[in-house]
Amino acid sequence: MEITRYIASLSEEGRLLAAAAEQAGPGASVPTCPGWQIRHLLRHTGMVHRWATAHVAEGHTTPHPDGGEPDLDGKALLDWFREGHDHLVRTLETAPAGLECWTFFPAPSPLAFWSRRQLHETTVHRADAESALGGPLSPVDTNRAVDGIDELLTGFHARPKSRVRSSTPRTLRVRAVDTDAVWTVRISEEPPQAVRTSAANTGTDSGNPGAGAAEPGAGSAEPGAGSADCELSGTAEGLYLALWNRLPLTALTLRGDRAVARLWTDNSAITW
Repeated sequence: MEITRYIASLSEEGRLLAAAAEQAGPGASVPTCPGWQIRHLLRHTGMVHRWATAHVAEGHTTPHPDGGEPDLDGKALLDWFREGHDHLVRTLETAPAGLECWTFFPAPSPLAFWSRRQLHETTVHRADAESALGGPLSPVDTNRAVDGIDELLTGFHARPKSRVRSSTPRTLRVRAVDTDAVWTVRISEEPPQAVRTSAANTGTDSGNPGAGAAEPGAGSAEPGAGSADCELSGTAEGLYLALWNRLPLTALTLRGDRAVARLWTDNSAITW
């Protein structure tokens, strides 16, 4: 995705988040974030927006502390969220292409990093806000969902902070059925290593899907990758939300060893 598309989508996602939060009310429970109410969601996301803005606007080349969450509620909190989101969008729109500032995993440029990161941050939390309404979620287009999966698997969980580990090496395959995108994630005692390939380079064979297989015949062969212990497949949108733990595994097709999928869902949460 181009930086301009990241920023335009971020603008729209923030408006949708605010609209859902306003409709639900500050005391509404957020089912996708147990223990949170809408007020907690707005405080957290608004704080992250301001934190990101500071890095871009002030050119911090080392991690800059966040400003904390405000002691606001109701309309004042919603206004504060909207103000911070608008400021983030304007800051990214006017930032120079050669921006230099701190990032926390590799990207083509700092501007690309922060535009992309804040788009997906806001999209996931927009889904949280809409979940409080109990109705359908606004769609995530396929290309954006693929980009978000890529960021999560090859960016976030490549970091030493990832808690997705296994003393016994395991392989998880993630397959987006509405695109040609396939990710092979090797899980070990080190941070997960994810490689994205094309569906044309993968196939389905009768390899060993692992002990305790939920469905037989799940192994997928890929040059240089071997067979997978478990495969999760679904639309790019479904995978995006499920890998961020916003949809249950039952929303996907699971083949192979369910315990490998549980390794992900039990340990992949990103904490502030």
